[in-house]
Amino acid sequence: MALVSPLGDGRGWLLALKTLAMSSKQKNLSTHKEFSAPHAAKFKIAIAVSEYNEDITFALRDGAIKTLKENGVKEKNIIVKLVPGAFELPLAASWLYEYENVDAVISLGCVIKGDTDHDIYINNAVSTAIMNLSLETGAPFVFGVITPNNHQQAIDRAGGKHGNKGVECAVATLKMLELKYELKS
Repeated sequence: MALVSPLGDGRGWLLALKTLAMSSKQKNLSTHKEFSAPHAAKFKIAIAVSEYNEDITFALRDGAIKTLKENGVKEKNIIVKLVPGAFELPLAASWLYEYENVDAVISLGCVIKGDTDHDIYINNAVSTAIMNLSLETGAPFVFGVITPNNHQQAIDRAGGKHGNKGVECAVATLKMLELKYELKS
């Protein structure tokens, strides 16, 4: 099966990634509107974390855990598991959902651009698989893989000047779980 970008060719993903990176140049992406998660104490959330680029991914993990706790998720209801790299995140997320009986799964990783297009294929495969898990299960599977061009950009997005993608993922997870709770009521 060929991977098709929103723009119809393989180069479209690269353009989309570059556009997203440019939009965050002068902005802290972790700034969000105040929100309420009144049912957070009931939620059980798993976090799959890539060990590759662990100085970055562990900062993402820590930001996500802190945000979940600050918004009422009980520490005992946060399950964290490590995987070798970003490519393994979708399978780990699927297993966590199946075997840990969680309400949502956050996948955190960091794929830094190299000399080849390897990063594009990994990022596309992982993001598509994570999205498909959400659609297949009806549960939030949140994509928290950052895709910087270099290590400094990764630092900037893992607690640096552009915020922490782990925080953003935790907020998105809670908002989606609250929406699901509201719609089911």
